[in-house]
Amino acid sequence: MKKILVVVFSMVLATSLMAQRGHIGGGVYYRPHVMVGLGAYAPFYPYYGFGFNPLYPYGYGYRPSKLTMKIEDIKSDYADKIHSARRDTSIPRKERREKVHELKQARDKQIEDLKRNYYKY
Repeated sequence: MKKILVVVFSMVLATSLMAQRGHIGGGVYYRPHVMVGLGAYAPFYPYYGFGFNPLYPYGYGYRPSKLTMKIEDIKSDYADKIHSARRDTSIPRKERREKVHELKQARDKQIEDLKRNYYKY
């Protein structure tokens, strides 16, 4: 009986210590809150929120507009061009900075033109 009581007490103590917030290296970290329930939800699975799916980042039931998708395409194209321009060591540093600046301006201008002309057609 004593052994069972000691085991139960140590399990309760360990569980309560794991639920407290801890300090690592002077910083404070927080454990994610996990809801455990018996009922409509699966009983022992953590709840991190609805709508998150890495394969479909916009969430459930939300489809981005054509304008949003075109803007994202422009941004990704220019991000690749800017990355390549920054890594090009065949030209001097000053010219690389100028090229990156020109690419950013061209990206912003193309996005503005797209937004301006999107509703005309």
